[in-house]
Amino acid sequence: LAAYLLRPTASDYTTDRLAAEYAVVPLPCESEDPLAQEMAKLIPLAAALEAKIAQQEQQWLLTEVEQPLAEVLASMELIGFSLDTEGLAAYGQELDTQLTARAEEIYELAGGQFNINSPMQLGNVLFEKLGLPHGKKTQRGYSTNADVLESLRDKHPIIDCILDYRKLAKLKNTYVDGLIKVVGEDGRVHSIFKQTETRTGRISSAEPNLQNIPVRTDVGSVFRKFFYAAGDRTLVDADYSQIELRVLAHIAQDENMIEGFRSGADIHTQTAAQVFGMPPEYVTSQMRSRAKAVNFGIVYGIGAYSLSKDIGVTVAEANAYINGYLRTYHGVRQYMEDTKQFAKDHGYVKTLFGRRRDLPEMSATNRITKAFGERVAMNTPIQGTAADIIKIAMVRVYRRLQAEGLKSRLILQVHDELIVETTPDEIDTVKALVQQEMSGAAELSASSAATADTPHMVRVRAAARMAAMVLRSFIIFLLRSRSGIRLFRNRRGHSAHANDLQPLFQQRPLVFPLLRGTQGLHHGRGQGGDGQEKDISHKLPVLAAVVPTGDVPEDLPLRGLPVAAHKAVKVHAGV
Repeated sequence: LAAYLLRPTASDYTTDRLAAEYAVVPLPCESEDPLAQEMAKLIPLAAALEAKIAQQEQQWLLTEVEQPLAEVLASMELIGFSLDTEGLAAYGQELDTQLTARAEEIYELAGGQFNINSPMQLGNVLFEKLGLPHGKKTQRGYSTNADVLESLRDKHPIIDCILDYRKLAKLKNTYVDGLIKVVGEDGRVHSIFKQTETRTGRISSAEPNLQNIPVRTDVGSVFRKFFYAAGDRTLVDADYSQIELRVLAHIAQDENMIEGFRSGADIHTQTAAQVFGMPPEYVTSQMRSRAKAVNFGIVYGIGAYSLSKDIGVTVAEANAYINGYLRTYHGVRQYMEDTKQFAKDHGYVKTLFGRRRDLPEMSATNRITKAFGERVAMNTPIQGTAADIIKIAMVRVYRRLQAEGLKSRLILQVHDELIVETTPDEIDTVKALVQQEMSGAAELSASSAATADTPHMVRVRAAARMAAMVLRSFIIFLLRSRSGIRLFRNRRGHSAHANDLQPLFQQRPLVFPLLRGTQGLHHGRGQGGDGQEKDISHKLPVLAAVVPTGDVPEDLPLRGLPVAAHKAVKVHAGV
């Protein structure tokens, strides 16, 4: 752990390599036992590392964060997470059915069968048989990677089918088959958490990689429901809201961004309003989406060209967005310049808690290499500080659960999210405990006290399965949004705010699954490029609303949906 703090970019931290790097002279050892030989190096190596840690002022980071965290991660590995293998296997069969259907569509559009998983055969079909635009053919055939296929989306309907097929195949092979293989005899998944793997200080996991449980797509988010609390237990989930942007606001001391967070405003809507020069209520979802891309891309050193590709605008437009952003957030602009200069002068950057990363790239003569170093220099203090904060929170939560003698256990960390498995009688205690300890992990200028109108920096939920927490969080986010999309309206037709609908969540909730569809696309059907009607229901989103048992409004309208969707609402109690 000490060696990792001193050089997080190292490929390994074996005793022999470290002894050579720090010129350690082994203690005299007459035994030929390999363990004794290693100990003869470890004792002086520990002293050398301790001196170097003190020189870089990282003692607190080592002794109060990384070393206690090792115990936390070991506990999480031993406890594991319950997995519904029967439900997962059944879902795998559903994916197989969808894969077969998608393959048949591809064969029909291609005019014959071929091996969809073979890049060479796929390339021949797309670029020779169908005549789609392509790059240079090599000995291995044409490239059919994701970037190539994305650029061909509007050229032929087969492309969407192939991308869907690949997505489903990855879900089946990586998550269904992969998870079932690693379930222990106790019915729980025991992931391996790696503390010295990433360059930014974030924790990673393997066998399986629980950090990569997909949640960004409708299909992928289904996987979270297969992780559940065993017996009568409940999962308490807490995550930091926009932690990296809050860290950026704090480090840069940007007054506009800090005020946005303190006021409880939606930071992406605020950014769009300021960049585009209009009141927040006039910001469209597209404007907010573009502002969000700039918010998250700016500290990664994103350029106009990359941003234009990400949000589908011209390079000139993307450049205008970036310039408008930097004019609005003066502190962020100054932070970027100051950080690059610091890295150039000192050869490293560091987080608020002293985690360092050396940047030899800053002295490179190669322009591309130096530009990479500048991007890392701007991003590392932000992402690294966020990593430090979640680690500190994990140690605080773990120790507090033990100190209070609770039966609840911290079982998983995913990026900025912690999950505790608790008992019915400890739910309220644990929710308050997690809120307090995560909030106390760092004092940021861009944090705010929680009120009815201002969400706290830490959001806490409770449910029996992970998927339920995601759905509840999403709906509450919609209710709290003052200028974003509003799915709910009250009886007089006005948009409903949190104060109107928050009481609905005090009782056992219901879930309203709605007919797949969006405005203008009735019954999941639309016209293809040839003017023929075809089934496109698999491409449309599923929307859901949460309301209380016994108090379902009869006239709860949902804007932006076809009449068919309103009539197809079905109520499922006890979900």
